[in-house]
Amino acid sequence: MVANTPEPLSFARLVALETARPAYPKSLVELAYERLLSMLVTMKIAPGAHISIEALARELEISQTPIREALTLLEAQKLAHKIPNVGFRAADLLTRQEINDLFELRLLIEPRAAAFAAERSSQQSFEALTRLAGELARITQASEIDYAQFAEGDARLHHLVATASGNRFIAETIEGLHVHLHIFRFLFRTNATEKAVNEHATIIEALLARDPAAADAAMRAHLQASHARMDQVLAELERAGEAGPAPAEKGRGRQRRERRRD
Repeated sequence: MVANTPEPLSFARLVALETARPAYPKSLVELAYERLLSMLVTMKIAPGAHISIEALARELEISQTPIREALTLLEAQKLAHKIPNVGFRAADLLTRQEINDLFELRLLIEPRAAAFAAERSSQQSFEALTRLAGELARITQASEIDYAQFAEGDARLHHLVATASGNRFIAETIEGLHVHLHIFRFLFRTNATEKAVNEHATIIEALLARDPAAADAAMRAHLQASHARMDQVLAELERAGEAGPAPAEKGRGRQRRERRRD
């Protein structure tokens, strides 16, 4: 595990780097987090929709306290947000312009971060990345929870590369975007994960070879491919009439009306 690096606010069942997966049964907070994460990432809870703590407590047969704790973690990841006197709601989908802007920023930062990581990273960091990539490759996607775990693991992998760059500000910037899980909300039920696994392998191969130019190119290719997959999904949704150019704006308008009523 990389020393002196704060862990992101998420459970370590998938992303633990030094230990095996914890023994079951899971904690109640982890159970609630896992279920909520899968429902949000796969959009079983619709963007902008109210999250019923009472209903989820009945479904999971647990108290409301661990569900509230799980929602606090998801709020930190910007997948949910709390509205005073209303409760928690699922985050809106990103607009097409926001997606383009985010990838533009990521392409400015993450390839260079990968190049720095190839030059500066410790062997421990490389081993951590290799273990995590192996975890992601073994996920079968047999369930929505599997998919959510992959999405979270993908976010962790990018965070690890940024941390391995040795530049704290780069790592904090990439972590602060909280973009990865939002991107995967669009890509549910595509073959994106299989392609991402291969792209991750290319990045890690370049890092292990300590080849900064190859690491930069591999990360850039991965981000460009991810952006292209997003464009394809958005185009298909627009052709099907399921999403306009800015579906999130409608959700935000709804939330503004709710706030005015409070």
